[in-house]
Amino acid sequence: MSVHTAATGSLVIHSARIVDRGEIVEDAWVRIDDGLVSARGTGAGWTAADEVVDAVAVAGPGAVLTPGFIDIHGHGGAGASFDDGVDAIRAARALHRAHGTTRAVVSLVTAPLDSLARSVATIADLMQTDADILGSHLEGPFLDPEHHGAHEPSLLREPRADDVARLLEAGRGTIRQVTIAPELPGGLDAIRQIVAAGAAAAVGHTNADAAMSVAAFEAGASILTHAFNAMPGIHHRAPGPVLAAAADHRVVLEAIADNVHLDPHVIKLVFDSAPGRVALITDAMAAAGSADGHYDLGAVSVTVEDGIARADDTGSIAGSTLTQDVALRRAIDAGASLGEAVRALTETPARAIGCDGEHGSLTVGRRGDGVLLDARLRVERVWVG
Repeated sequence: MSVHTAATGSLVIHSARIVDRGEIVEDAWVRIDDGLVSARGTGAGWTAADEVVDAVAVAGPGAVLTPGFIDIHGHGGAGASFDDGVDAIRAARALHRAHGTTRAVVSLVTAPLDSLARSVATIADLMQTDADILGSHLEGPFLDPEHHGAHEPSLLREPRADDVARLLEAGRGTIRQVTIAPELPGGLDAIRQIVAAGAAAAVGHTNADAAMSVAAFEAGASILTHAFNAMPGIHHRAPGPVLAAAADHRVVLEAIADNVHLDPHVIKLVFDSAPGRVALITDAMAAAGSADGHYDLGAVSVTVEDGIARADDTGSIAGSTLTQDVALRRAIDAGASLGEAVRALTETPARAIGCDGEHGSLTVGRRGDGVLLDARLRVERVWVG
């Protein structure tokens, strides 16, 4: 498996099944010039380029080419946590890039406000040099203490307008999403404030019922943070946030397709109930791509056993050890179609954070990010820009 990063010259990849925007095109080719998709077609209609890649020669019969995967919610990998600064972010990104995630949002767990403000400012700086980073995601501190998951409960707080503003200003327009429990005092006003600043507000780590969830979506929230996890489930007399999100065509539902956070039947249910609105995320912590053992997720001590991460003090699931190529295979094993599973790794997450004008598709004018997989959907080659 190899990763290629270049923004100059020309590249043609041909003889692939291109899976993009929910469609599958056989014997297809794509041309990338100076980092952008410049042409597409089928058969032998491509012209010479600086580099020509025969997809079948590299990945075998049935080779699949998709847009680069986009993870809008992950916390680390390769033994490194996104909360620990530039070197850690780069180490974790290298691991996920090798598994097809060409662009990612850097998710931060709950920490003191001063620390979060420094972190989002650091990520804003890093985006000037590392084009694969799309911004930051604040998964705290405005969460329900009863649904804290792997967030340190003592650091959670209500979303006061000045605190929300301080974090948004520290990010200088690069915060892509903020997870919030809308039922907290000031929660709905905070959602309006987040959306007005150009970020997506996400409902999550919440005790919201269906009515409160609807109010949050009416206030502008447009993402459900890792559906089913850290929120009330579906009861036949209390449908909760998941069904409220599935019923609202403006809302994207994050799903962790690792067969731990969600049973395969539930993965299929999410795809069926919100077609075209599922974003397959990793929620990966430092142990992704690394061995079982003890790790820190922000202020929480975590033990990973058999690839499952749990907080030492509460036993809560503490992120995942998932990579997006595995999420693709698990979603398909659960019954999602290839086209819809790929869409959930590419077009939908790009749209959820307002990046679909540049990313998430191999259509002309988009960034030249691609993942070449074999017929068993194992990554053979990755291109970034």
